[in-house]
Amino acid sequence: MRRLCHNLIVKEKSKPTQAVDDSVAVGESSLYWKSLADLEDMMGGENTKRSPLGLLKKCILFSFLFVLMLGLYNGSQRGFQALKPINPSTSFDNRTSSSRNLTILLWYWPFHSLDNLKSDVCWDVYRIPRCKLVDQRSLFSSADVVVFHNRELMSGYEKLPLDLQRPHCQKWAWMSLEAPAHNGNLQPYAGIFNMTMTYRRDSDVTIPYGELLPREAEGQLVQDDFQNKSSLVCWVVSNYQSHYKRSKVYSELKAVVPVKVYGQWTKTPLKSSALLPTISRCYFYLAFENSVAKDYITEKLWKNAYQGGAVPVVLGPPLSDYQAVAPPNSFIHVDEFASVKDLGKYLEELAKDKKRYSEYFAWKQHWEVKLYTDWRERLCKICPRYNDLPQQKVYSDLTASDK
Repeated sequence: MRRLCHNLIVKEKSKPTQAVDDSVAVGESSLYWKSLADLEDMMGGENTKRSPLGLLKKCILFSFLFVLMLGLYNGSQRGFQALKPINPSTSFDNRTSSSRNLTILLWYWPFHSLDNLKSDVCWDVYRIPRCKLVDQRSLFSSADVVVFHNRELMSGYEKLPLDLQRPHCQKWAWMSLEAPAHNGNLQPYAGIFNMTMTYRRDSDVTIPYGELLPREAEGQLVQDDFQNKSSLVCWVVSNYQSHYKRSKVYSELKAVVPVKVYGQWTKTPLKSSALLPTISRCYFYLAFENSVAKDYITEKLWKNAYQGGAVPVVLGPPLSDYQAVAPPNSFIHVDEFASVKDLGKYLEELAKDKKRYSEYFAWKQHWEVKLYTDWRERLCKICPRYNDLPQQKVYSDLTASDK
């Protein structure tokens, strides 16, 4: 088409190019006929004027050019459009034969947390078709995917069923929700696994701690209940280690603003039923991760802060990782400030400004929190992704995918 257009158009003389999308700008500004004589020549010369067939050809050609110019214009006006979430029941339907079922075998239940697999849970609960989740090891030879949770493998290489004859097309999946520092030595598992299942967005199957999904119906403008707020900053922590980055930031922050701390560390544990109501009385919640790793964003953001009704102050992966999964102006990242002292001053000022503070809850009009707490749901997510995964992939270095 580009070669044909060069025969039909002539560029404008001495017209400066545009800084944005030059190819479209030139195409729009220069798509016109050199002269009526050129048109007549291409359509059959002088006879075109008198021939009904020639007139018809001319009309068809002008119609084609009009559609072409309209398409170029619309293309230049099109901005970013968010991708719609994939519907697993339709995407998997279209890619898999009606008689083809995938069998996902879980070799070890994570943390020995046995669950019910008697029903067709992937379809009955999560509406994912033709996806059979099993934990009977006798089905090893017929399983399409065998999933191994890393924590159970940490006790030794012999935890893998290497004595069994592995079917040629069977995939082995390595699954972990832990940060790299807590995954142990992964070098012995080089050349064994074909898939990764982690919280990372670049995993073969991403299993995040949570995410925000579009509301089916637009919510009302959220007006935060300022009367219910009694603490400026709060933090729930049980595993306190003074050398952790989050502990150092906390120590500096508490010297600037008051921080109310709950959890085993301060011997003020909260019952599950009291967690969110307690956080809701705080203006800000320290959603500080215990490890700094790519995409490692846990329930501290999704549940404690977002569902608890406090503005999250986050510390963990880089700002860009949070921006990839959370709406703008829905969190405050420690790295956005030159010092912890500046962060503390900002929190004090923001809490006094009701209008600005309430803007941190505007995202709730359009989004709602989805938590992932059921291992069965995470495992069922394999099936919609299965057909898009490389057929001959082997991880020679799991530590590289875990960093």
